[in-house]
This record gives sequence, structure tokens and C-alpha cells, in this order.
Amino acid sequence: MAWQASCGAYNLTQVENGLVNLVHSSWFIAMNDELSTMNLSMKWKTLSSEYLFNDLWFKVRKDRCETPGGKIVDPYYVYEFPTWVTALPVTEDGKIVMIRQYRHALGETCLEIPGGCVDDTDKNFEEAIARELLEETGYAFSSYEWLGKISANPSTNNNLMQMFLAKGGKKVAQQELDGNEEIEVVLLDIEELKQLLKENKIIQAMHVTCIMYALEKLGELSY
Repeated sequence: MAWQASCGAYNLTQVENGLVNLVHSSWFIAMNDELSTMNLSMKWKTLSSEYLFNDLWFKVRKDRCETPGGKIVDPYYVYEFPTWVTALPVTEDGKIVMIRQYRHALGETCLEIPGGCVDDTDKNFEEAIARELLEETGYAFSSYEWLGKISANPSTNNNLMQMFLAKGGKKVAQQELDGNEEIEVVLLDIEELKQLLKENKIIQAMHVTCIMYALEKLGELSY
């Protein structure tokens, strides 16, 4: 019978399903409202700001702030960066397009996914990641699916990274790298990529996050 339930699985009629969905929807709406209220009630007021360092891709700001409880936080340092974009790029034949480059701050050569800064000339985030993929790898893609946004460090950084899954990739051009860039393109099978994750061989945390979301979209990751 449709009304019967067993341990670990439920058989519900459409009416029951509707009631369950209604309860779940109401719960999520209530939680979102509560979180929004909490966010507003905890937000600090910025009393003053000054720039200590101001360069093209990086700025350091010193703020004087006041908490909702009246406490003064001074100084509070903020690092300003442009918005970043990245993507897990998949070719027409199912290969993953990775890049390898030297990262001087860490002093290591790292295996990563392509990405970079959103330029003023980019109309939107999708156009920005398409440009970065073409410049860094020479590949163009037929579709882009937005996976969400993440923060490298919300306690210090003011920017977000926009994540994408790019599919249908074809090699259409040579790389167009900046003067200080030396990037090697690396093609991997999905199973090779998953093994690198298991072995902690990809250490750029934001890229790992994007890869995980993309693998879930591709049906290659389950919880």
C-alpha cells in the first residue's frame, strides 16, 4: 500500500509528499529569514577607512569599525582584490584541462584549474572565465554552468571567486599569456583527477572546492 512505511524508506502518497515538501519548504524559508536577520543584526558599522597600499590587483585598507554592541574595533585590516573566476574545464572527449605553473609565494610548482581576475572589459562572469580559459589554455567551450561563489578568507579578503563547469572544450588557439606567466597545459582523465584529490596533490583550496562542485554536477561525486 502507498501509505505503508518501512525502516529507512518511505512510501508516501502524493498528498503526503505535498505535506512533507510544504513542511521542508517552510523550514528553509524560516531558516533563511532567521539568517538574514542575524546577518543584519551582527553587521559592523565602518566609521572610517584609509588605504595603506594601493596597486592594480591588490589594495590594503585600514578600517575603524563599531560593532552592534558599541565596541570599537581599530584597526581592522582588509585586503581588496578583484572578483576571481575559475572553472573545471572538460573537453569534447571527456578530458579535464588542468594547468601547471610556479607559485612564488609558496615556492612550489602547482597543478591547478584555469582562472583569474574579472576585467573591467568583461560583461559578466561567464565572459570572464571564457576569456581566461582561452588565454591560459587555448581551449574554447560550448557551455558554462555556474556552480556558486566562495571566499578565500572572509576575515581578510573582500572579494569572491565565481565557480563554473565548462564543457565541450576544443583547442582553437595558442596560449596568450601575460609577460610573467609560464603555464603548462595538462590533460587528465576524470579518474586521474579524482586520484590526485585523494592523494592531496592539488593544494589550491579554492580550486579543490570548484572541482568538488563540478564533479558532483557531472555525477562523479556522491555523499
